[in-house]
Amino acid sequence: MSWRRKFGGSLVAFIGFMLSPLSWWNDLFVNVPLAVGFGWLIHLLYRPAFEPAVIVGYWLTNVLGLVLLHQGAKRALSSAPPRAYSWRQLGRDLLISLLYTLLIVALIKLNLVRPIGSYFSAD
Repeated sequence: MSWRRKFGGSLVAFIGFMLSPLSWWNDLFVNVPLAVGFGWLIHLLYRPAFEPAVIVGYWLTNVLGLVLLHQGAKRALSSAPPRAYSWRQLGRDLLISLLYTLLIVALIKLNLVRPIGSYFSAD
């Protein structure tokens, strides 16, 4: 295995990890700014779409993170030449991201995840 493939795969996997839902702790510094930037770009084209675009942008950063993490790890750990990314792999990554999104929505709806100020207020 060449050191270039291992290093390149590790770098791609690290970037994927930073974008993925597995690194939830860095959302404030990576995923949210990227999602807001995406929302601003969409806002330039259609003003009312800012909020939905931020949500879609956030979701897309998580999907991209899973894809990069998977592909980078596969490249770094495999001695075989890399194969093309398949539709099946994309479908699996999209499904995992959708399930993660549904989990977050459920936690919010069950009031298990709330904005920080609401934990201390007497609502």
